[in-house]
Amino acid sequence: MNTSSMYDSLKESIAAYIEKNASEKRKIHTEGVRQTAIKLAEKYGSSDEILKQKSELAALFHDMYRGVSTDILNYYVKHLGLDEKRYKNNANLAHGKIAAAVMMREYGITDDDLLNAVSFHTTGRPGMSLLEKIIYIADAIEPNRNYPGVDELRKSAETDIDLACLQSLTNTITYVRGENKYLDEDTINAKEYFEKLINEKGEII
Repeated sequence: MNTSSMYDSLKESIAAYIEKNASEKRKIHTEGVRQTAIKLAEKYGSSDEILKQKSELAALFHDMYRGVSTDILNYYVKHLGLDEKRYKNNANLAHGKIAAAVMMREYGITDDDLLNAVSFHTTGRPGMSLLEKIIYIADAIEPNRNYPGVDELRKSAETDIDLACLQSLTNTITYVRGENKYLDEDTINAKEYFEKLINEKGEII
């Protein structure tokens, strides 16, 4: 099976899963992320067809476990050997890690970039690849998102995906701390990484 056929087969499989298992709201969100990810891949990846294919595939996989009950998520956290202190009873952080593990175990996906794009789409991390940035930002700015600051984030994503990542991470940290919720260390470290990256490029934050 060639690369294109492989991606088509995986896309059909996950699309069928979404159609059967996702709520209507989740389907709409996932389609929004898919479309946005493809646009970002075209903008920042030029004519890289593989990047476009990976962006579409990661977008389809990213929330496959987002609507699952906490009990089921906790089951996966335990049986997949994930860090229970970080992910038990935390659907927001756990769903991407579980999806990435299932991609590898049940769909045979071994591409680290694809797996990381899904695994870190909620938190970000230092040293994110272009694919990871695309999925992270597409999830934040897809057309159905409506929250304070999203329009500014969409404008940044049009010209500088690194700046958009920093703004989104900053917004997340402000929100999570304001709600007195657990703030994942990957998000803190990612923010510091992008601050340094943008300063090195000589941009004004």
